[in-house]
Amino acid sequence: MKQNKLWFVYTVVTMLAWGLWGAVMNLTADAGFPETLGYVVWALTMIPPALVALRLIGWKLDHKLQAILLGCTAGLLGAGGQLILFKTLRIAPAYLVFPFIALSPLVTIVMALIISRERASSKGWIGIVLALLAGVLLSYAPPAGDGKAEFLWVLLALLVFLAWGIQGFVISHANKVMKAESIFCYMMLTGILLIPVALGMTDFNQTIHWGFQGPYLAACIQILNAVGALLLVYAFRYGKAIIVSPLINAGAPVITIILSLLISQTVPNWVNATGMMVAIIATVLMVLEEETRSAKPSG
Repeated sequence: MKQNKLWFVYTVVTMLAWGLWGAVMNLTADAGFPETLGYVVWALTMIPPALVALRLIGWKLDHKLQAILLGCTAGLLGAGGQLILFKTLRIAPAYLVFPFIALSPLVTIVMALIISRERASSKGWIGIVLALLAGVLLSYAPPAGDGKAEFLWVLLALLVFLAWGIQGFVISHANKVMKAESIFCYMMLTGILLIPVALGMTDFNQTIHWGFQGPYLAACIQILNAVGALLLVYAFRYGKAIIVSPLINAGAPVITIILSLLISQTVPNWVNATGMMVAIIATVLMVLEEETRSAKPSG
């Protein structure tokens, strides 16, 4: 398969993996297995895909200082942002937090434009803007309760916003100087290193479900997240950051909503439904942008 097609394949499969993960990720938390322990399980499920990735490159991990720094930075930004998100959701409602964080690809795009000099046509830019808008609309949830939140949530959400946005650029940039498989392996290692932080955030005085619907089901679910993370690295390897980042950010929630609709037979609110339509339009425009670019003769 030509490399100019691979970016789309990896992007779509990433969206499918994360979309399915998003549809079932709350099953363990609803059963009484805390999200912080879910993080621990996720970090451990990163190991099998990392071993597969290492096998693909003959166990030759990039070990130059630049590779180690870039890989670990990508891992710390992703895993660290996830841990900060747990704290954020304890003091602020999801309907405020997620639409804010959904704009994190803006950071990736700005950095790619300034540092990597990536460019897009007017058609591509319309798709990028629509994808960002779709990400916000798809992340919206109707307010529940009194909707009160401390101002601290803004600072914490901003940290997640920056962490995940910068991570996207770091992964894209790292792919230019090291193997994608090595990037993922360092992401796995840093995720494991932060396990003590997740354990420290866990309230072990609460009732924790240790049966199948706890850590075992969590492992089945989190492997989707782990595989999605590996595929994300490959998507950035073959595609432009200004296209891949907003496309995945908008596409995965669409799949989550569709699967949730099929599973629970609930109708999405009009904001999410609008977001789905916008995301589909954005996807078509950005795919056409990449196809047009790939069709142009080089030189």
